[in-house]
Amino acid sequence: MSIFHHRKKKRKSLNKGPGLVLFPDIGKEAKDLLNKGHIKDDVFSISKCSSIGVVQSTTVVKHGRLPTSNIAANCNNDTVDVKIDSKSKLSASLGFRGNFSASARTIFTLKLPDYSSSKLKFQYFHENAILASSFVLNQSPRVVISAAIGNPRIAFSVEAEYKTARCFTKYDAGIHVANPMCNATITLSNKGDLLKALYMHQFDQPNKVAVAAEISRRFSTKENTLTVGGSCEVDRRTALKVKLDNHGKLNTLLLHRFRHKSYLSVSGEIDMKGLDKTPRIGLAVALVS
Repeated sequence: MSIFHHRKKKRKSLNKGPGLVLFPDIGKEAKDLLNKGHIKDDVFSISKCSSIGVVQSTTVVKHGRLPTSNIAANCNNDTVDVKIDSKSKLSASLGFRGNFSASARTIFTLKLPDYSSSKLKFQYFHENAILASSFVLNQSPRVVISAAIGNPRIAFSVEAEYKTARCFTKYDAGIHVANPMCNATITLSNKGDLLKALYMHQFDQPNKVAVAAEISRRFSTKENTLTVGGSCEVDRRTALKVKLDNHGKLNTLLLHRFRHKSYLSVSGEIDMKGLDKTPRIGLAVALVS
């Protein structure tokens, strides 16, 4: 399996059924191939899981000359999440799950001290459909409704957001077509202003080569963007990704796994239209025990 996890990894998600996902995850495989792992900062993280299911993690990020850090702990599948950063700011998230039936799920998330962003989520699953709704509990409640219908080969997904003070603030739609070796996605978002088309093809070769392309059109500014990219495994522990857009930005990523779930990644960005500019380089080290 590719160490970029864009092929057969089972993602921890509330979506169920192959090829049937809610709007935020539609076309996720192609998006991950083009974007996942590319960083412009220096990141160092250490994670440790105890025998009772508590995951402790420490992360240090250096952006320019300003390093920031946080310490986090979560327990029981993200139902409890506590973070403290380098500025001594403490935040906590408490989630309560209720499974009243095999096809329904309710999740309540309380965030402290910013309790105004607390959410109540409800999902209903069917063999060929998903219906989800979430409510942000603040002075101006926000309701997000998502739905998906289809099968493993073709699926249609929609999402809308409603604010009591502003009526509908978002409505998106997308269609996803897939087979074992390739998939294509077309989405319309930002109130019909942004049109995107994604395509990914996987080659059944020892090096697990995959290529992807994304075309977007923003109608309000008449801006078009084209991004193409690909990935391959150099060996069982090392993988390489490359992507290039029509603005001349060339991004590369080298990822090496030196032990189970622990890896080193080096990411670089070069402006092909401004070779006199200094390339941007990101380095990430993740240690998991």
